[in-house]
Amino acid sequence: MPDINRLPGSRIVAIARLAFADPDVDFLCFGESDQPSPGVAREAVLAAIDSGLTKYVDVRGVPALREALAAYLTALHAKPVAEGRIQVTASGMAALNLALAATVRPGERLIVHTPAWPNGANAARLHGAEILTLPLTPLPDGRFRLDLDRLASLLPGARAFILNSPNNPTGWTASREELAAILDLCRKNGTWLISDEVYSRLTYDGSAAAPSLLDIADPDDRVIVCNSFSKSWIMTGWRLGWMVLPENTREAIAEIVEVTHSSVAPFIQHAGIAALGDTTTPEAFRGFCAEGRAMVSKALAGMNGIRYSAPEGAFYAFIGIDGLADSMSLAERLVLEHKVATAPGSAFGEGGEGHIRICFAQSPTCLSRALERLRAGLGTVAG
Repeated sequence: MPDINRLPGSRIVAIARLAFADPDVDFLCFGESDQPSPGVAREAVLAAIDSGLTKYVDVRGVPALREALAAYLTALHAKPVAEGRIQVTASGMAALNLALAATVRPGERLIVHTPAWPNGANAARLHGAEILTLPLTPLPDGRFRLDLDRLASLLPGARAFILNSPNNPTGWTASREELAAILDLCRKNGTWLISDEVYSRLTYDGSAAAPSLLDIADPDDRVIVCNSFSKSWIMTGWRLGWMVLPENTREAIAEIVEVTHSSVAPFIQHAGIAALGDTTTPEAFRGFCAEGRAMVSKALAGMNGIRYSAPEGAFYAFIGIDGLADSMSLAERLVLEHKVATAPGSAFGEGGEGHIRICFAQSPTCLSRALERLRAGLGTVAG
């Protein structure tokens, strides 16, 4: 079992700490918008506290939130989701950690695709898993795709596969056909499929949500879908997420919740209920992100040495830079010399080097200035 002190440090956090020292730096390095959380959620949490909802609650989640999530997911996806499959968690990351705790034992193999948000793989390392990486295939236009044949070669003997679509940092989004192929491969190999779908509502093809395992998987499949209020409802600091579990497994998962974080604060859960009733925020926020996405495309258009394609989903621009061999050093220089904080591509594992990631879910005024600074900084290394 790896010692906690041997986990790789977060390069994103390292850049953020450097940027915190200068209040004039524009922050594009975190996966967080500068927009406020929905008013209905803010009002609900205050009302819940005033009503005395500050005691222990059911570790599975308050019934009203579980029922609201089941109704929301049933309306959004092609197959119904029963309340008995819903587990409320203290964030999307907590959901991933619980999924790993339930499925992976020390020495067992786990597959992750890269580039990817590093926390999932690091959580698996804490559980003693052997990590196998599946690099996404870069395309000449800056997009990425998942090599299904390569996945098929890695799956035999693997205990679990973490899928993240829409993907952080690349924006790659699996089609329904690709999801069906992935699910079929996992079924054939008896592999658990852990699907991180926190960006599911942030897709730019006109659909209400990205293709999901909830559209195609059966209730008894070895599939765990993890999600969160953080992105679609602009509630990053609230730490509220959920899992959709296989039938008849929630009680076992609830026991793991009991010995990890016990339950989620009831007043936070009531904010989640209010957010689910707010159907306008996810749609409006997606439109807001689409504007930022367009601004990035315009800012990067025609720049020599830049490989970039507008993402299919999520709210990141993953920018390839010809000849870049040390993205961490570039990210540091962008902070110190150009006052813009970006995430180094090397933070996202194999295939990430040679890139930087920015979050475009920012107000137009902030993003416009940050992109001017970014263009100036990239002009010194690209060309």
